[in-house]
Amino acid sequence: MKAAEPVSSEVVQQVAEYFGVLSEPMRLRILNLLRDGEKCVQDLVEATATSQANVSKHLKVMLQAGILHRRSEGTSAYYSVKDDLTFELCNLVCDRLATRIEQQAQHFRAFSLASSNKS
Repeated sequence: MKAAEPVSSEVVQQVAEYFGVLSEPMRLRILNLLRDGEKCVQDLVEATATSQANVSKHLKVMLQAGILHRRSEGTSAYYSVKDDLTFELCNLVCDRLATRIEQQAQHFRAFSLASSNKS
């Protein structure tokens, strides 16, 4: 088996920055809202119950990271997710977290049953 080649610091930095973009809860909320398709900024502002400045700031970061696509129509800007693999990545993380939580719940149930059997 061949040893893995060292990864350049530039590549590691770019991967870290991509995950950093996805590490902000508001950005994940916006992505989840865009799961159903394109939305204008005002729709996102209403759905997140936050300011337009805040939503716009997060949209700009995701646009610059290449996660979103922007389309203008008149005075409105519409955003959509550029790559559906973003949703697959989120699904993988959510599935992993759900599995961990389920395993923790089983440990708690086992502990609770063991404690009640001692009484």
